[in-house]
Amino acid sequence: QVQLVESGGALVQAGGSLRLSCAASGRTFSSYAMGWFRQAPGKEREFVAAIRGYVDYADSVKGRFTISRDNAKNTVYLQMNSLKPEDTAVYYCAAGLRVGLRRVNEYDYWGQGTQVTVSS
Repeated sequence: QVQLVESGGALVQAGGSLRLSCAASGRTFSSYAMGWFRQAPGKEREFVAAIRGYVDYADSVKGRFTISRDNAKNTVYLQMNSLKPEDTAVYYCAAGLRVGLRRVNEYDYWGQGTQVTVSS
């Protein structure tokens, strides 16, 4: 069992930066692929970024967002720069052991989400 707790969401102006954190419980954190997803009102949850031995990004955030992990701290981060109003969403952290990284159903554990709001 893995429990995930996100933090770092806030209201920020367009062009600004935020760093989200996701703290995980459990002794096997390093075994899991970790992903960030987001969900805007009225839209489906969408892939943002993931990290295993390599990283993967959605095209919409490539070059602006950076995912990283600290296995000693059981934490994964999402550094978000050059934020745009369309980045406004609830951001979720997820953990999984499957091969894929981009689909919601490839992850077994989810956090409760943290709100990111980007004003224009």
